[in-house]
Amino acid sequence: FLCFPETHGITFRIQINVRELDADVLLKLLFHLPVNYPSALPEISVNSDQLTKAQCMDVRDKLLEQAKKHLSEPMVHELILWIQEHLKGVIKQSAPAGNEKAPLSKGMSTEDGIWMLLLHLDHMRAKKKYVRTVEKWATDLRLTGRLMFMGKIILILLQGDRNNIKEYMILQKTSKVDVDSSGKKCKEKMISVLCETRIQAQHQRFQMFEVKVYSTLDELQKEFETAGLITLFSEFVPPLLK
Repeated sequence: FLCFPETHGITFRIQINVRELDADVLLKLLFHLPVNYPSALPEISVNSDQLTKAQCMDVRDKLLEQAKKHLSEPMVHELILWIQEHLKGVIKQSAPAGNEKAPLSKGMSTEDGIWMLLLHLDHMRAKKKYVRTVEKWATDLRLTGRLMFMGKIILILLQGDRNNIKEYMILQKTSKVDVDSSGKKCKEKMISVLCETRIQAQHQRFQMFEVKVYSTLDELQKEFETAGLITLFSEFVPPLLK
């Protein structure tokens, strides 16, 4: 259970087991309830190791459809009961799992289009050079977003053409962008892909790539919230503080 300041609403996770096709499916549901909930719809994120990314997106879409039917009344409990009863039907209507090689963890996919990528860096020893390099790559590949510093947390949030994001990752993994403890140039080996997903209607597009420093977690959260990415923040950023 995660609770943020009243001005941001409440975010919490619920995990449920649903027996599906003679096996248990563990659904990991994240709800963000805005301050004007239930007059406003919650934001919902769905993950499951037993389902493909496409199936998780379909579950999310169906939950949002049901949420609209309960607008202006508490709905989370009703949504949980509904998906427990109807998961089988939602999965059957989704793209056959056989069309994908494996469940796609953390939003990974191979489709083209406008996408968003959230990366976590462990550290930057040659910070000035590293920052200049990231800015150049983003500019050359026409990617927008943020390089974000908050305490020891370093995040790179990119938006743009899917193929250009792929090219960025190739550069990030193969270029000698930092230095090791002895000062020798080295490749980035401590980078994590937190999320890679297609941009949704509720997401705001960044107009440029900027480097920003935040004094508090609240400031960082507001950056995500302004861009319609509070669910992304709630799911991936707080665990980095542990």
